Amino acid sequence: MASRRRIAPWIALAVAGVLAALFVVLAGAKSDQTDSADTPLIGKPAPAVTGATLAGETWDLSRRKGSWVVLNFFQSTCVPCKEEHPELVRFAEQQARLGSDGAELYTIDFSDDSVDSVRKFFADNGGDWPIVLDPRGSIGVAFAVNKVPETWIISPAGLVVFRTIAKVTADALSAQIQQFRELSR
Repeated sequence: MASRRRIAPWIALAVAGVLAALFVVLAGAKSDQTDSADTPLIGKPAPAVTGATLAGETWDLSRRKGSWVVLNFFQSTCVPCKEEHPELVRFAEQQARLGSDGAELYTIDFSDDSVDSVRKFFADNGGDWPIVLDPRGSIGVAFAVNKVPETWIISPAGLVVFRTIAKVTADALSAQIQQFRELSR
């Protein structure tokens, strides 16, 4: 019994040490890394989804075949979405300079945001790419989106090649697309 009393503090200390190490690892992890997130959709055809754009046009993802497509799921009240938005503006500008070789960027408004709040967000923060409204969440459900921001890359063949559930940067997105371009040659 006396030996158990002497061992118990050491066990408690070891458990505390493991928990402290775990905390240090988790606290040191960057929350804005553009790491791929697992999904059964990787390597498979992108879901056949349609929607209306903020401009009132019909949008059909299947008509985008032949182009690299980046879908960024967003909500106007999402703090990380607001933080990453300048990077998306920069990414769109980078891709526009590439002409027909550039990726197409689409924001999917995955929420019950009012049209006015989405318009105001883009008017205040920039960005002139198409915004697809998803008020019922059907596009988000098709892609199994569980939180925003979430970004997907779809190849010109219409296959899902990348998903991240984190803030993205212009450079990281461009690098991902370039990497997939090289792999597909």
